Amino acid sequence: MNRIDRLFEEKKSGILSVYFTAGYPQLDDTVPVIKALENRGVDLIEIGVPFSDPMADGPVIQVSGARALDNGMSVKHLFGQLTAIREEVSIPLVLMGYLNPIMQFGFDNYCAEAAKCGIDGLIIPDLPFAEYMDAYKPIAEKYGLHIIMLITPETSEERIRLIDEHTSGFIYMVSTASVTGAKNSFGDESLAYFRRVNAMQLKNPRLIGFGISNKDTFNAACREASGAIIGSKFISLLGSDKTIDEAVARLVETIR
Repeated sequence: MNRIDRLFEEKKSGILSVYFTAGYPQLDDTVPVIKALENRGVDLIEIGVPFSDPMADGPVIQVSGARALDNGMSVKHLFGQLTAIREEVSIPLVLMGYLNPIMQFGFDNYCAEAAKCGIDGLIIPDLPFAEYMDAYKPIAEKYGLHIIMLITPETSEERIRLIDEHTSGFIYMVSTASVTGAKNSFGDESLAYFRRVNAMQLKNPRLIGFGISNKDTFNAACREASGAIIGSKFISLLGSDKTIDEAVARLVETIR
């Protein structure tokens, strides 16, 4: 069974997923960050593949991506870092990256290398759904990888149900129609959107991301979905003077 499926089968609520940028703050920090997150009880990890033009990322993640690229991070180097990751961790792992570097690497090659490393799913924010259906879904399925699609408050019910029918793993609910970034609370519009999607009784579980930064936002997301995704808050902690272990401990204390 895919590790993502096993996670959602065994844990129905309160799931904590954490995003970080591979190769940040230092090039060789990727594996230590993954190990530290698992050791602190994080449920799922999204490994960001840095890209020079990250359209959905806010300033914190943009800076981390630029730093990682300056450090020498690339798709090829990342797969090299992850070659033996399954000897050290058992947590579900998802690669999150934009289409351009994936196409340059070759999507079949990308999936093959991901599967070889023990990756469980892919998030490609700028992958059009029609192209996913026509060309990408069969390749990902060949390698046992879930492709996770994003929805936003502007996504129609028809579109959400189409995504739910043709994807697996989980649905990534973007909390607001904006770029990534920490927020102290969610407004009424976001909360109404969470409730509306929850009431649709979709087959796929959902995780809410963008704006999760504290207990209030995490708990608000968990009331209407299986859990939440934290990115910018953790990137900020990693970029401080804290060690990796200190940054992870501080994150978990802040959320839980």
